[in-house]
Amino acid sequence: MRARVSWTLVLAAFLALPPFQRDRVEEMGFGAIFRTERMRLDPALTQALRSRWDMEANAFVFPWGHMIPSLEDVSRITGLRVYGKAVSGYTYPCYHDIAERLLDLPVERRSSLVPRVALQESLGLFEAGKNAGESEDEYLERLARVSRRELASEPGLQADLDLRRFLVLFLGRLLFATRGDAVHCRFLPLLEDLGEVGGYGWGAAFLAHQFDCLSASDRQTSTSGFYPFLQVWAYLHLPALGRGELTRSGLVPIARRWESLRDTRHLADQLELLQEAIDSYPYLDVVWQPYLGEGDEGKPWLVQARPYFGRSVWLHALNLVLPLNLFLTQRSLGLRQSAVEFPVRDRFRRPGRSFQGLHDTTDWRERAREQIENWERKGKSVKSTATTDDAYLRAYALNYGGKVCKSARHQVDVAGEVASLQALLLSATHDREAAWREAEELRRELERVRRGAGGASSSRGGESDRASLQAQLTTAISRAEEAERHLEDRERDLRLTTEHAIDLQAQRDRYQGELQTTRGDRDQLRIRAEAAETRATEVTGERDQLRTQMEAAEARVAAMTTELAALRVGRSPADREELERLRAELRLQESLAQRLQ
Repeated sequence: MRARVSWTLVLAAFLALPPFQRDRVEEMGFGAIFRTERMRLDPALTQALRSRWDMEANAFVFPWGHMIPSLEDVSRITGLRVYGKAVSGYTYPCYHDIAERLLDLPVERRSSLVPRVALQESLGLFEAGKNAGESEDEYLERLARVSRRELASEPGLQADLDLRRFLVLFLGRLLFATRGDAVHCRFLPLLEDLGEVGGYGWGAAFLAHQFDCLSASDRQTSTSGFYPFLQVWAYLHLPALGRGELTRSGLVPIARRWESLRDTRHLADQLELLQEAIDSYPYLDVVWQPYLGEGDEGKPWLVQARPYFGRSVWLHALNLVLPLNLFLTQRSLGLRQSAVEFPVRDRFRRPGRSFQGLHDTTDWRERAREQIENWERKGKSVKSTATTDDAYLRAYALNYGGKVCKSARHQVDVAGEVASLQALLLSATHDREAAWREAEELRRELERVRRGAGGASSSRGGESDRASLQAQLTTAISRAEEAERHLEDRERDLRLTTEHAIDLQAQRDRYQGELQTTRGDRDQLRIRAEAAETRATEVTGERDQLRTQMEAAEARVAAMTTELAALRVGRSPADREELERLRAELRLQESLAQRLQ
C-alpha cells in the first residue's frame, strides 16, 4: 500500500475516535503527528538521500562531511517524544496468542503480521478504496464517518480494544511502516497496559527505524515510515535544493509548515538532477543549525527532550538497536569538527529484513543491557576542542574519496584529492570569515572605548585603564588582521591548488574519453578482421570444392581419350558414329575443365 494512502487511512481512523480516545492518543505523545497536513511524497529526494547513507556510520556522506538526523530533528519536526523509557522488551517468533488476546484478530502461526484488511475492518474502515471523482477531503470524511459508527463511544473494555487496534495500525502502517501489505504487531506487548504507552521514547525508536530504512538498497524507490520527516529535514538543512516550500510559517511541529513542491519530470531525470545538485551544493549554504531562531513556545515536549539533545546515544526499537553517532557532526552543535575514528559495522544488527526472521523469544532489555543503560544515562555529551575542521576533512576525504559524489559528472575523484582540497578550502573560508568577524568586533569595541574616553571626564587612574585597554585592543586587532591576511593567503593558495586539481581531473577525463574512443575503434577493427577471416575461410572451402570438381573432370577426359584411341584401331561405320559422339563429348569436357581452371 502506498505511504500516502496509509496516512489517509490512519488519519481517518483517528478522526473517527471519540473525543476521550483522541485525548488518550494526545497524552501518549502522538497528537502532533495527526495535526500535520498530508504531504506530497518526494521519492526522488528520498532515493537521493538513501544513496548517500553509510550504514556503518549511520550517517549521510556528503562532499562536505557527515550529516545525521538527530533527536532534536525528530522532536522539532514531528513533535514525537524522544525521552522516557527505551522502546525495548520481548520479541516472539509467533504473535498468534497475544494478538487474539489483545486485538481479537487472527495472526498466522510463526508470524508477527496482522492481515491489513481485517485490521482496517475491525476499525470500521470498510471499502477503503477511493471513489471516482472523490476529492481527498471527501474521501477522508467518508472513511471517518463510516468508521465512527463501528467504534465504542464510551470508556470500557471495547474502547481499550479499539484503541489498541488503532495503535497497531498507526505504528505498523505509518510511524514504523515497512514494505508489504500486512501490518506488523511486534510492538503489541508494549500496548497491553495502555497507561504505560506514553512513557516510552517513541521518537527515538522512530529515528532508529529511519536509520534502518535508509540502510536499504539505494535502488529501492518505495518509501517506508512517516516520510515527511526526512523530506523536511532536507528542506531545513539543504534549502538550496529547492524541493520544499514554506507555506505555513510559525506552526508546530515544523513539519506542518512545509509543502513538497510538485515535479512532473520522470523519476530518473529528477534523481540525476538531484545527485548533481548535491555534488555541487555550495558548502556555505549548508545549514548546520536550523533551529537557532526557534523558541520553545507551544512546544511543551521540548523541555523534557532537551537533556537528550547534542549527545551520542544508543537508540532502541525492540530488536533494532542502533547508535546515534552525533560526534561525527559536531558542526551541527556549533563546534569545529575534530578528527575522530569513523565507526565500523556494529554487532547489533537486526537478523534479517523480514520481521518473521525473529525465530527465538528474546528479551532485548537483557540482550542489549549495556545499550539500555547508555540510553538511561542519556548517552555521552559531544564536545570538541578543535579550532579547525582540517584534520577531520583530510581523514574524511581519504576514507570516502570519490564515494561522496553520485552524479555521472563527478565520478572521477578516485583517490579523493579534489574532495580533500575542496573540504580544506571550505574550512579555510570559514576560518577567514570568523577572523574577519572577530576583527570587526574588536574594532567596534575599540571605537566604543575611544568615544567613551573623549566624551567623559574621569580620574587619572580611569584614563590609564582606558589607555591600557585601547592598547590591548589595538594589539588584538593587529593580531586578528594578521591572522586574517594569513588565512586569505591560505585560502588563495588552496583555491589555486583546487582549480589546478580540477583541471588535471578534466584532462584525465579527456584522456579517458580519447582512450575509450580508441578502444572502440580497435574493437571495430577486430570485428572487421574477424569477419574478413570468416569470409576467407568460406572462399577457401569454395576453392577446394571447385578443385575437386576439376580433378573429376580431368579424370573423365583421360578415360574418354583412352576409349577413343581404342576405337581408332578398327572402326566400322557404327564405330565412326560412336567416335564422333565421343569427340563431341570430349570437346565438351575439355571446355568445362578450362572453365574450372
